[in-house]
Amino acid sequence: MPTALWDLIQSGQIVGVILAILLVEVVLLLLYRRFRGCGPTYGALFANALSGACLLLALRAALAGAAPPSIAAWLVGALVAHIADLRFRWRSN
Repeated sequence: MPTALWDLIQSGQIVGVILAILLVEVVLLLLYRRFRGCGPTYGALFANALSGACLLLALRAALAGAAPPSIAAWLVGALVAHIADLRFRWRSN
């Protein structure tokens, strides 16, 4: 594995890169829905993205050596967002 990539992973900075990619994905899906009229609902999209972002932030906290309650808080946030995502999807089908 290249040293630069390994350094990004060990420092937790890789999470920032992935969060930026997630943001681009959300923007593209919002644009797609706006212009094509189909795709995930806004609520489902944001809930899904928030769930993923919380999981990534839990990873960053763990890589940075954060206290377990901090990691657990991000994981609880991911769970709440995931449940919201399921509710949005359940309603739309």
